[in-house]
Amino acid sequence: MKEREDKHRILILGASGFLGNALYRELCSYFKTFGTFNRSNTFFEKNRHFFQYNVEEDDVFEILEAVKPTIIISALRGDFSAQVIAHTHICEYLKSHRTSKIIFLSSANVFDGYSKYPSYEQDKTLSHSVYGHFKIKIENMLMRLPKRQVALVRLPMVFGAQSPRIQEIKDLLNVHEAIEVFPNLVMNVTSDYKLTQQIHYIINRNKTGIFHLGSTDLVHHDEFIEDIIKTIGNFGNFQPIIKRVYTTNDERYLAVLPQSNLLPKHLQVKSEDILTELAV
Repeated sequence: MKEREDKHRILILGASGFLGNALYRELCSYFKTFGTFNRSNTFFEKNRHFFQYNVEEDDVFEILEAVKPTIIISALRGDFSAQVIAHTHICEYLKSHRTSKIIFLSSANVFDGYSKYPSYEQDKTLSHSVYGHFKIKIENMLMRLPKRQVALVRLPMVFGAQSPRIQEIKDLLNVHEAIEVFPNLVMNVTSDYKLTQQIHYIINRNKTGIFHLGSTDLVHHDEFIEDIIKTIGNFGNFQPIIKRVYTTNDERYLAVLPQSNLLPKHLQVKSEDILTELAV
């Protein structure tokens, strides 16, 4: 049974990207859903629920005022400094619209400064990467808002039939080039299919806080990529070329495991579920 369409007005920032568009397709049948797209694209231009938006040049406030969203989902990509400014404006909007909230798609990289253990929701963030620093900066900004207005969603590597990662693997296989794997990297994973269901649940149940939406089990990067190749490939006599890259002699963890903010069993995911999805 569908929810009432007027229950929420959802604005997805970055709705033309891989994850943003998956979220739009999941939510648009249930809620009044709007999205932004960056480059000129007749497919999006024809959809009156889509707004052209360049994070480096445009002010997000104009779109916020036009849509008046009750839920903002941030799946933006682009210049980091411009994104920080955009999220500053989003915070200003949320301060004056106290019944609205933001769901921010963050990353396991907010913990890439820790390598010896997987990370849980309440662990302190620490990053040695520019990308991780950027995500932490926005997380900290949002966490100064009232708790009822913020859901931080930290993601591991995301796969899916149409994902950039899978497309890159297919492209490399097609031209018989090496696929890089990291044997000592221990991680967890998810898919666009499962993630969109999880965020739909967070919206329906009005959940807030920090969520680690990765698989409940851990995998080695090299083994998982090799399993993906076996799942999607039919190579005849061609043997895929695997290039093993060792950045450390020790196992290095980059995994965001759920512990305190667990979703219902049917919304939890295991790494083998991702492979099953790719096999369809």
